[in-house]
Amino acid sequence: QVQLVESGGGLVQAGGSLRLSCAGSGRTFSDYAMGWFRQAPGKEREFVAAITWRGNSPYYADSVKGRFNISRDNAKNTVYLQMNSLKPEDTAVYYCAAGLLPIANRQTYDYWGQGTQVTVSS
Repeated sequence: QVQLVESGGGLVQAGGSLRLSCAGSGRTFSDYAMGWFRQAPGKEREFVAAITWRGNSPYYADSVKGRFNISRDNAKNTVYLQMNSLKPEDTAVYYCAAGLLPIANRQTYDYWGQGTQVTVSS
C-alpha cells in the first residue's frame, strides 16, 4: 500500500506560480506511475498530468501543456507539479495518485492523497 500526502497549495494571483509536492510513505514509491488530478466545486475530477515510474514520458492534459511540469524524485519518494502562468480556471483541489500506468483515466489509479487547495485570483 502507498500513502500519499500533498502539500504546497495556496492562494496565488493569476500569472503566478506554485509547486505542489506529493510525498509517498513507502520505499516502493518508485514502483508506481504517478498522476495529478484536480477537482473544482461542482465539477468532475479531471486529469492534469502523469509520469512513469522512472520519471520519463511526462503526459499532460491539453489545458495545462506548456504551463505545468510534472517530475519525481524517487530518492525522496516525492512527485512534484510545478504550475506556472496560473489562471483562475486552475482553481481546484489537487490530488496526487499512484497506479500502474501513467494515463488520464482516474479509475486506473489505486492510491490517492487527500488533496491540497489551489486558488488562483484574477
